Amino acid sequence: MWAEILFLKFLIPFLDSGYSTTQSPQATQSPQANESPLATQDSTAPRGSTLTQGHMATRMSPVTSTLETTPFQNFSGYQIGVGRADCTGQVADITLMGYGKSGQYARGILTRLYSRAFIMAEPDGSNRMVFVSIDIGMVSQRLRLEVLNRLQMKYGSLYRKDNVILSGTHTHSGPAGYFQYTLFVIASEGYTNRTFEYMVTGIVQSIEIAHTNMKRGRILINKGNVDGAQINRSPYSYLQNPQSERARYSSNTDKEMIVLKMVDLNGDDLGLISWFAVHPVSMNNSNHLVNSDNMGYASYLFEQEKNKGYLPGEGPYVAAFASSNLGDVSPNTLGPHCINTGESCDNPNSSCPIGGPNMCIAMGPGQDMFDSTQIIGWIIYQKAKELYASASQEVTGPLASAHQWVNMTDVTVWLNSTHTAKTCKPALGYSFAAGTIDGVGGLNFSQGAMEENPFWDTIRNQLLGSPSEEIKECHKPKPILLHTGEMSRPNPWHPEIVDVQIITVGSLAITALPGEFTTMSGRRFREAVQNMTVVTSGLCNVYTHYITTYEEYQAQRYEAASTIYGPHTLSAYFFFFRALAKAIAYHVLGPCPNGPEPPFFKQLITNLIANIVDKAPTGKTFGDVLQPLEPKYRVVRLTKRSWNSSETHHTFLTVEKYEATSQTWQIVHNDASWETRFYWHKGLLGQSNATIQWHIPETAQPGSYRIRYLGHYRKQDFLRPAVILSFESTSSTFEVVTT
Repeated sequence: MWAEILFLKFLIPFLDSGYSTTQSPQATQSPQANESPLATQDSTAPRGSTLTQGHMATRMSPVTSTLETTPFQNFSGYQIGVGRADCTGQVADITLMGYGKSGQYARGILTRLYSRAFIMAEPDGSNRMVFVSIDIGMVSQRLRLEVLNRLQMKYGSLYRKDNVILSGTHTHSGPAGYFQYTLFVIASEGYTNRTFEYMVTGIVQSIEIAHTNMKRGRILINKGNVDGAQINRSPYSYLQNPQSERARYSSNTDKEMIVLKMVDLNGDDLGLISWFAVHPVSMNNSNHLVNSDNMGYASYLFEQEKNKGYLPGEGPYVAAFASSNLGDVSPNTLGPHCINTGESCDNPNSSCPIGGPNMCIAMGPGQDMFDSTQIIGWIIYQKAKELYASASQEVTGPLASAHQWVNMTDVTVWLNSTHTAKTCKPALGYSFAAGTIDGVGGLNFSQGAMEENPFWDTIRNQLLGSPSEEIKECHKPKPILLHTGEMSRPNPWHPEIVDVQIITVGSLAITALPGEFTTMSGRRFREAVQNMTVVTSGLCNVYTHYITTYEEYQAQRYEAASTIYGPHTLSAYFFFFRALAKAIAYHVLGPCPNGPEPPFFKQLITNLIANIVDKAPTGKTFGDVLQPLEPKYRVVRLTKRSWNSSETHHTFLTVEKYEATSQTWQIVHNDASWETRFYWHKGLLGQSNATIQWHIPETAQPGSYRIRYLGHYRKQDFLRPAVILSFESTSSTFEVVTT
């Protein structure tokens, strides 16, 4: 989610640097018909009609596409490979990506971030697919293009744009700075090549590990409902959908979890992929520790159980908890309340009588954000564990993939047999700046805004120019705050060219969604493909904000204001994905055109956060212990709840236990462990402190312990380039006792 109008803070330096705002030439758009709410449900072209996009016409399928697969003769299992690699990147001097909150910089680490890769190939190793779930906010187009480039350099045509899906878990507590479109660069406070390289390297390495470890195995699938882990954060938008449609579902959120269980031919565990719709925003926008949030905690629990005896991030078993159609789904199950009065603010504008929308925040179910993250992650983990244990339906059949780049700003869609409409150049509405109940915007914008504000319009017009009448008309009823599709300096502010992609594994279809689909958008999407189990995999390949239904768009809450290609965005995606499904079903993948290739910008605004030389205080050296530990600590029960292949040099800290028999110190925790927290406190004139906490678990064994800090500092001699040097620090020994 993006909560603040960051251009107010960061755009002026860009303009002063010689960049000026320009508007793209106005495109001619066909007249739009008045569209009834029910029209979108049947938003397909009449039989024999075409989908027009620029100069390209694609023959369209009927309302639903039927995918059928031919089973293998004497099927003996797939070739399966799993791999995990660290992609954490910077944990200080960088913005956290997700909330768009000014000043939410990384100041330490709670858990590491990982890329988890899964390769599935037909028995002869020919057709194959790669699914990668990454502990980041979202996959940027620049990130995907560079990963594909490096895979091509190493493997040739084996791993390509059509058979590789990159999906972000959507944690809001990972580093920013890896984007190329200007709006995201501004929100990141600049592009950071260091973080970009960490991410690319980690993703590619996870695929390399999976490729190296491929073995014959089986894939089992299971489905089940998860209770108590989510609420709909825009229920008034959901209610705009037809009552007859809503009546088919028992909840206003998707409760279904889909689990893929991967085992070798001996039945030994290899890995798991789980898809479930919930925002990883249990860690709120006051957090400054890099972490993977609730979905990452579920992965942590599952991998720790399967990789017994290994430190977190190590061991052969890989468990990914991937995102789905989470657009309007919150984990803050206590719902929205006014933080100043305690009363409910579950109303169409998410506003409080005193203090307005800035006071309306959702929390829970825990006592604080750490507690809530564990509770939601535990619920998700427990259901996945149950489904994994009982999985018995085997996935068999050939693999296929289809991909196309499409220009989402110029798509004509059929509303019915006589009327058409078009998608729009990107734009964000006023409610975008309001944020959500998971993270408010801070400038007193309200969700559900249907009118422009002269004050903000004047500021925007002076800084960025005025939106054209064409884009305002196209996006109605959205009042436009940022006309990003008409802003191109220093680079375009939003993508025009977007990936659409489907991969099928037997009777399973994985659709790579380039954004955040809402609950009902995802349901309609799955219903459009028959005879298959359809996975709506979110935050894939390129980020395009949200995708609501046409009816939800009329309410103009945050998700609708962030549907950047206008009210018919979902209908356009229906068309493209049906075309891909038809290409797979009729084995006509060869003629499927690539579409217009997206750009890869080389000149980007660099990191705006000062990165100064580190200095030790007078009389101190790097690594000095500033506050000695107590000689003895007691294991205590913290709650009454019922829940209880990174290498070690990729860590900022270790907790070590002395083993008397071997007279050695053994590492029992690292900075990927949930029980440890590393805080970095930036001081004046380059003088900073680090605080390491170990929240001693009930399972800790009595004995002698110590904590080690593995740090780095930046040094620069006169007229010489800066260098990064390492150092170590070790605490005094302390005892852990149980009584």
